[in-house]
Amino acid sequence: MSDVIRLSISLEKGLAGRLERLRKASGHTNRSEYIRDLIRRRLVEQEWADQHREVVGTITLIYDHHQRQLTDRLLDAQHDHHDQIMATTHVHIAHDRCAEMIMVRGPAGTVRALAERLRRLRGVLHAELSMSTTAAALR
Repeated sequence: MSDVIRLSISLEKGLAGRLERLRKASGHTNRSEYIRDLIRRRLVEQEWADQHREVVGTITLIYDHHQRQLTDRLLDAQHDHHDQIMATTHVHIAHDRCAEMIMVRGPAGTVRALAERLRRLRGVLHAELSMSTTAAALR
């Protein structure tokens, strides 16, 4: 027996047309898979709204490594959050600029606070938190 349930929905013609255009633009081959992805995205957003919920994410930083003491401050922040940091990747993108990707796991509020702490450091040119999930609630 399949775990798939068929649903029927009613949409205004204009909204259905917009849904179809969004689906095509996304590259999904059918509406069902597109709508499943929309639902999963919303579930992940809800997970991140709960400050205590365990989540997974990536913090991407672009920074000027010539900024005085920035490397030390970045390392201090990461050591302060060693329980949340699963891995880091550091790459040189130019003579004076580096990119660092920090994979994190922990309570949503703690992960957000770490991302904000890193974003505010002088010399960080761009910081982005990519929010994901442990996927425990997506099935």
